[in-house]
Amino acid sequence: MRRIVQNLQESRIREVANAGLGRSDVLPFWFGESDEVTPDFIRRAAIESLERGETFYSHNLGLPELREAIATYMSARHPVVTPDRLAVTSGGVHALMLAVQSLVDAGDEVVAVTPVWPNLVAQPEIMGARVRCVSLKPVNGAWVLDMDALLEAVTSSTRLLIVNSPNNPTGWTLSRDEQVRIAAHCRQTGTWILADEVYERLYYEPSDNACAPSFLDVCSPQDRLIVVNSFSKSFLMTGWRLGWLVLPAALTPQIGKLIEFNTSCAPVFVQRAAIVALARTQEVTPGIVAHLKHCRDTLTPLLQAVPGVELAAAPGGMYAFFRLAGAADSLVTAKRLVLEAGLGLAPGVAFGANDGDPNGSWLRWCFASRDPHRLVQGVGRLRKWLEA
Repeated sequence: MRRIVQNLQESRIREVANAGLGRSDVLPFWFGESDEVTPDFIRRAAIESLERGETFYSHNLGLPELREAIATYMSARHPVVTPDRLAVTSGGVHALMLAVQSLVDAGDEVVAVTPVWPNLVAQPEIMGARVRCVSLKPVNGAWVLDMDALLEAVTSSTRLLIVNSPNNPTGWTLSRDEQVRIAAHCRQTGTWILADEVYERLYYEPSDNACAPSFLDVCSPQDRLIVVNSFSKSFLMTGWRLGWLVLPAALTPQIGKLIEFNTSCAPVFVQRAAIVALARTQEVTPGIVAHLKHCRDTLTPLLQAVPGVELAAAPGGMYAFFRLAGAADSLVTAKRLVLEAGLGLAPGVAFGANDGDPNGSWLRWCFASRDPHRLVQGVGRLRKWLEA
């Protein structure tokens, strides 16, 4: 076994969740998914595909009709994206790994903006890259990017910059001006940008095209840019494992080869469901976004009213990432909350948040709940635990 793999850290989120296994009294807000099932008409499309006997391999890059549908969907919100720039993948995680495999050699330098979902840092490490993290800074509970620090970190020696916006876990979202500056700088240094934009539709600020600012809006099709997206969050399809990459067209055939050597292709019946999801997106995504905004606006003021909590409303994503005063170790805190309060949250240390922070430790609360009253119950349990 390669030492790099042996040294990979197991999921701290899973570690906390395992502490609550078998307990029906725990309110689980640790994983990044809604507790609402995929809409019936999307499930029906997959069932009908199976009933037609579509159980065989498809093209490495995805069904042509799905790539056309994704191109139409993306072009409605961004400058035109053509099918020859698209690759269908077995989930957003797979898309990210394919991008890293295609760009990163052992010893390469990679810069990542953190806190961030741990896979984005682990994937280049698996390839043997050296990862340098530039941390967002909390200001009055809100997260901001020190642009000067980021641009200083990205040099001509930097092979890849990884940015997740809207961000998991903080909800921080790049502005258009920040994207322009980053793109211009990376052109000068010759650095590739890997933009994880799976939360782009889960955006709660005013927007002309119903999504967060995207690097696609400020870059040309020839720029060194790979954008990752997914059906998981915006279509309630986390378990379906289907995502896509937007690439420079010259790179698409190379990604097709990598898909062949990873998974061969995504299942046809899953792709059929995705085609229907895209065709009827207005029946799905706007309602999801409206509900999540209601959940955010329910949870945020309740948490802000808890003594010792520092939090600002997230402009995007599906998480409240808050600092709890007096708690020095987020993993210990999260495990205690499960065992003593029946409240399941993710520890900030899982995302690279600074444990040992003298101001307290960070916890992530996924607010994607069918029943917002469960969020109210959860805050009540947190208050009671803190008082005890």
